Amino acid sequence: MDKPKILFVNQEIFPYTEETPMSKVGRFLPQGIQEQGNEIRTFMPRYGVINERRNQLHEVIRLSGINLIINDTDHPLIIKVASIQSARMQIYFIDNEEFFYKKNMFYDKEGVFYPDNDEKCIFFARGVLETVKKLAWAPDIIHCSGWFSSLLPLYVKRIYKDSPLFSHTKIITTLYPEGFEGEFPPEFPKKLAFDNVSNRDINPYGHFSFRDLTRMAIDFSDGLIYGDAGAGSDSWLGELVGSTKKPVLEYPGDEGYVESVNAFYAKFLKKKK
Repeated sequence: MDKPKILFVNQEIFPYTEETPMSKVGRFLPQGIQEQGNEIRTFMPRYGVINERRNQLHEVIRLSGINLIINDTDHPLIIKVASIQSARMQIYFIDNEEFFYKKNMFYDKEGVFYPDNDEKCIFFARGVLETVKKLAWAPDIIHCSGWFSSLLPLYVKRIYKDSPLFSHTKIITTLYPEGFEGEFPPEFPKKLAFDNVSNRDINPYGHFSFRDLTRMAIDFSDGLIYGDAGAGSDSWLGELVGSTKKPVLEYPGDEGYVESVNAFYAKFLKKKK
């Protein structure tokens, strides 16, 4: 029997980004799931804060070279990889010299939200999925974590729905209560429409604040996980999740986290048989 294939799409992974609850899960959950007998792939953005020499990133030429068109402009996709030797795990990085050269992740030195974060979000989602297509690796589950991965569920269920690689893929999103202040630029819906996302799929989400993106991720996911104790059923996230009636894993705590998530995956893998 083939091993279940789990694709992790993470906003943060320690030690490539600062140590936070999200980045620690990004680091240790894939390792734990792999040790449970699953096959994994793990992706994150190649932020400008990442020291490539110290972390031994190198470009994967056979996967790079695609141009992604966003809002009628070409953006070269560069794929880099690094290894966490102690975990026997590779991390794939989505890179582009225009989007990811800045020395901060989402805000400039004055704390201003970068105006191109919306296009970076699109680029990341499409970059991951195009790379997985090049790998010819069909994930049984895509597990998204962090608001920067929130377009993945929409793109899989709408733009890539006819791809044989994703036709049976289930999407799980881990929800966190912290995101960003403000909204994406008013042109963002037009940029999604350029990728043939329909107005019917865009219109319910208003002005694309952090909460709007979270609601979109919830709507297009198959299962949901609360990422920390502050993201439970009695939070504002709980109100959004409660209206969907989708399977939910409450925050399991540090002890037994991997086992709880792996058991949650199993519910969706059984449905595919």
